[in-house]
Amino acid sequence: MFSNHSDGNKLRESQATTVPAKSGLTIGSGNYIVTVGLGTPKTDQKLIFDTGSDLTWAQCEPCAGHCYSQVDPIFDPSKSTSYTNISCPTPLCSQLTSAIGGPQQCFNSKCLYRVRYGDNSSTTGYLSKERLTIISDVVDNFIFGCGQDNEGLFEGIAGLLGLGRGQVSLVQQAAQRYNKFFSYCLPSTTSLTGYLTLGKGNEVSSSIKFTPMLTLSQQPSFYGLNLIGISVGGQRLSIPASVFSTAGTIIDSGTVITRLPPTAYNALRTTFRQMMRNYPMISSSSSLFDTCYDLSKSQSVSIPKISFFFGGDVSVDLDKVGILYNLRRTEACLAFAGNRDPSSITIFGNEQQKGLEVVYDVVGQRIGFRPGGCS
Repeated sequence: MFSNHSDGNKLRESQATTVPAKSGLTIGSGNYIVTVGLGTPKTDQKLIFDTGSDLTWAQCEPCAGHCYSQVDPIFDPSKSTSYTNISCPTPLCSQLTSAIGGPQQCFNSKCLYRVRYGDNSSTTGYLSKERLTIISDVVDNFIFGCGQDNEGLFEGIAGLLGLGRGQVSLVQQAAQRYNKFFSYCLPSTTSLTGYLTLGKGNEVSSSIKFTPMLTLSQQPSFYGLNLIGISVGGQRLSIPASVFSTAGTIIDSGTVITRLPPTAYNALRTTFRQMMRNYPMISSSSSLFDTCYDLSKSQSVSIPKISFFFGGDVSVDLDKVGILYNLRRTEACLAFAGNRDPSSITIFGNEQQKGLEVVYDVVGQRIGFRPGGCS
């Protein structure tokens, strides 16, 4: 399934491939983007890398339903010599569609997929096999979605790179090559570049603190964490551990703002507001945020430190850029949101992961964090 053009069979265990990761804000997305090659000859595609979903997809000509506008030309499978459709009805189609969470559906003997995301964005198209090129690594017969009808918050981007734990994700499809190990650092500003590294490379740094990777029984393809507490300005919030265990927690590079159980969010907000009482609070221009400030006239701003505590005695200090979200020059908001329902899943989003090296060791069942990870 996997080949590497430069080395033939001489691949060493320690090899890893690193792709530059950029903030999507320059093209209107709060997510993070890597460029990969699709097809033969390869065409570059800018994809959001998403640990909260499995299927990789890209918008495809002829866009039979709807394609939104994207920066690069839309992928045209008719111009690739390595593209093949997965036929339908077949056991493979049935297996793949059930892995994505739907029944087998055929159109003109081709295997259809449909995925709807938490924010109601969606993509529908054909399940297909194609050559995927990541820097100089080549994954042949990579299963992906050739999106014919795509809508939602994807403007500018060609599609999505699925890094979840399910069988159609890149992590599983290229397991023999990368041993289900990857890491990334999300840059804190649009001018900086972070990275997505597939594979382990050399020794894992001793400064990385690991917490157990949990599996949520309802949604096993997510990466679960045992979040046990939060502190603001060095003060541990009095939130019962059951508040987090009731909901369950996942880490998701494809969700922007961290979502907390209502009890936890209220405690965080109350303490944060108290510590920020010297700055003028304003009403928010966004329905997602409720604690916003105009800091444009303040000479120096002292933002309270926020730390998350995970199982295995791991504490993660958030980068200060991940505490306030700048909606505009005169409006900076506490970059967290409360779930309405206490049983809704807690999501550790990408805004709070900025500047950290985050390591996913699926075989070792652990997730690691290291501050100052992009440098």
